Amino acid sequence: MGHTHAARRGKLGVLVADRGYDAVLVTRLVNVRYLTGLASSNAALLVRADGTALLATDARYAGTAAKISPDLETLVERAVALRLTGLAAESGIGRLAYEAHDVTVERHAELTTVSEGIELIPFGHGVEELRKVKDEDEIAMLARACAITDQAFDDVLSSIKVGVTEREIAIALERRMVDLGADKPAFDSIVASGPNGAIPHHEPGGRQFETGDLVTMDFGALYDGYHADMTRTVAVGHVAHWQKEVYDLVQAAQQAGIDAAVPGAETKDVDAAARDLIVAAGHGDDFPHGLGHGVGLEIHEAPLLGYDKTGRLADRVPITAEPGVYLAGRGGVRIEDTLVVRTAGPEILTKTTKELLVV
Repeated sequence: MGHTHAARRGKLGVLVADRGYDAVLVTRLVNVRYLTGLASSNAALLVRADGTALLATDARYAGTAAKISPDLETLVERAVALRLTGLAAESGIGRLAYEAHDVTVERHAELTTVSEGIELIPFGHGVEELRKVKDEDEIAMLARACAITDQAFDDVLSSIKVGVTEREIAIALERRMVDLGADKPAFDSIVASGPNGAIPHHEPGGRQFETGDLVTMDFGALYDGYHADMTRTVAVGHVAHWQKEVYDLVQAAQQAGIDAAVPGAETKDVDAAARDLIVAAGHGDDFPHGLGHGVGLEIHEAPLLGYDKTGRLADRVPITAEPGVYLAGRGGVRIEDTLVVRTAGPEILTKTTKELLVV
């Protein structure tokens, strides 16, 4: 993918030039990975307005960097950001942008000690904006992560029964995803049963499933750096009328949100398509989070879909759609898919059935 990373750096260079800067110092590790392919705990990248770049990493990752990006000039250095800033000053760069959302106050003070003659300017979330629209290789990685997630759910479903604990199912899902080829779980899995289902980010514990419980499972596989995200809610033994009513509401709201997720749509309008149904049913206060978020090299990335969020969707932007209704002391329902916004219509990557399963 060396040519792909070079093309990404070229796009970033155009953005740097359009904003009137000479170069940008990229220090967020996930952004360095996006632009170079290098996954590490210590790296930084200087990208000039003409798209040429200089990577700095320490000796632990030098061999990997040479293998992944043999055409990229690489400096072996421990103090990566400091060294690249010093080199920028030495090479006559006058206006250097930096990722202010990543650089600490202390790190900024350090950079100023080696940046004589340079104007340091916050760059904003420029790389994250580039990352929103995925290429087909990235979407293929997401699709593989989602396929692993689907299969893990299918394989573990029969283990959900009275007496089994939330934590046991969380561990089973995570173990199965790794067995199926995941690098690791994309995030800490959520398994919430009975009244715990009213807590959107419940941490799975020792509660045993009981007959009549709803069980919400939010989990996903990490594959080649890309994150899947899926939530399904199932019933244990039987379904009460109120449970079916809430489930049907959430399912309808999710479908409305998915249908609204088209190129050019305002993110807040996509959220509203789902939220308005839940509000109309009298459960507006029981849906306390946004409809979804972008997903890729991070489990939560731009764009964010919420009633107070701004921005528009575009073709080839992966997002989640995950409405929920949470009733304190009783339980809750959340249904979530990872999908790709497409001109021809949404491409659903998580394919597990959304019919209410009774186990």
